[in-house]
Amino acid sequence: MSLYEKLANEIARSIRDGVLRVGDKLPSVREACASRGVSPSTVFQAYYLLEARGLIRARPRSGYYVNARGDCLPPEPDTSCPDGESTELAISERIFDILDSVRNRDVTPLGSAFPSPLLFPLPRLAQAMSAHLKRQDPLDTMEDLSPGNPGLRRQIALRYLIAGINVPASDIVVTNGALEALNLCLQAVTRPGDTVIVEAPTFYGALQALERHGLKALERHGLKALEVPTHPRTGVDLGAIETAIQRHAPTACWLMTQFQNPLGSLMPEEKKRQLVELLARHQIPLIEDDVYGELYFGATRPVPAKAFDKQGLVLHCSSFSKCLAPGYRIGWASAGRYAQRVQRLKLSSTLSASSPAQGAIAEYLEQGGYDRHLRRLRETLQAQQDLMANAIAREFPAGTRVTRPQGGFFLWLEMPAAVDALALHRQALARGISVAPGPIFSASGQFGNALRLNYGHPWDDAKADAIRSLGEMARAACQLAARPS
Repeated sequence: MSLYEKLANEIARSIRDGVLRVGDKLPSVREACASRGVSPSTVFQAYYLLEARGLIRARPRSGYYVNARGDCLPPEPDTSCPDGESTELAISERIFDILDSVRNRDVTPLGSAFPSPLLFPLPRLAQAMSAHLKRQDPLDTMEDLSPGNPGLRRQIALRYLIAGINVPASDIVVTNGALEALNLCLQAVTRPGDTVIVEAPTFYGALQALERHGLKALERHGLKALEVPTHPRTGVDLGAIETAIQRHAPTACWLMTQFQNPLGSLMPEEKKRQLVELLARHQIPLIEDDVYGELYFGATRPVPAKAFDKQGLVLHCSSFSKCLAPGYRIGWASAGRYAQRVQRLKLSSTLSASSPAQGAIAEYLEQGGYDRHLRRLRETLQAQQDLMANAIAREFPAGTRVTRPQGGFFLWLEMPAAVDALALHRQALARGISVAPGPIFSASGQFGNALRLNYGHPWDDAKADAIRSLGEMARAACQLAARPS
């Protein structure tokens, strides 16, 4: 056995025995050389071998960390199986009741839709806003009306350019967060009675938007959601979308192609291309919700479906709320052939996004440092995912399935059928823990045994205790169901 293999096996044994735990940082190459009396080449080869085994993970500019072992994690969920029929929506009240719980600071926020604000450069943003306000010409506020601050739109266009997508600044409409952008785009491409394709499960905000636009138009002929099968790793089933187009003649699609909420799925690049080509053949617009695209764990940012749009049919929506400035509520839409319609809808509804917030973010982006912040944020989220996944593997009952997303900050759990996610939500809330139960992510109320959990908050004893408590409740439900009647 070579020296590097012996070193790798010793470290692997320490991981198995719990001496080195998930998230722990390994000694630097220099430290390992000094303590082990070996060469840098030996340490590097040992670390490369451990990385190939999946036991450790390299973080750029940071070092090597103990990884959640893949062979110890629960299996991933299967592709979802919706019934293939369109559904009129009446889901908002249930969603509001459940999400009210995350506002309480005393509640462990595993059900939250946002990462911790402590992960963001809020002091630097405050400085940027101060600098912007000191030199702002009062007449500039008129320029910030829809379509938005020219400097901010230019910076957003540059972000597209870095990703290899040519989007003119004139096509970008700044909005009050991504949700307003998505709602404006939905309004721009649908009419009462239309059917919209969504994932199963899907972001509950999409279901609320469909319900709301239907009610605002004409209650008896609201928008319908058509759920299509979705794989937790690769996203929507394109064959199912084609069948849905032939059977139901949908007017639009609302999809998350990157780190989808709640599954965390990432559509492969070629699949995104095929999706855009399929929809273009039928002249169906795609509302692409891409708020998590910057939160990737790989070496390079995956490109959105917008990159393959040749006919202006992809309405790409994003924001800074999940990756830079929560609370500033600055989002945007790059709406292609619908840009003017979206801009006019914005003017006729909320007129403009906050002028100081637009200016502050533009100032921050111009100063540089955004990509450095994003690297740190991604490293933190990846480490926190490992810690939560490992805790779930220890605490939840046999038969639990868990996603393994390559970005974002959500895990999707499918527990044994005996576990009622809504009942578990109520029990957890009584113990000061919020979760997001599966049925709020479905137009038809599916996923009754599923949870979405947020790992975007720093891992500590409270989070570990919360996962332990959730696992205890899930195991108790399984044991109760197994008792003879």
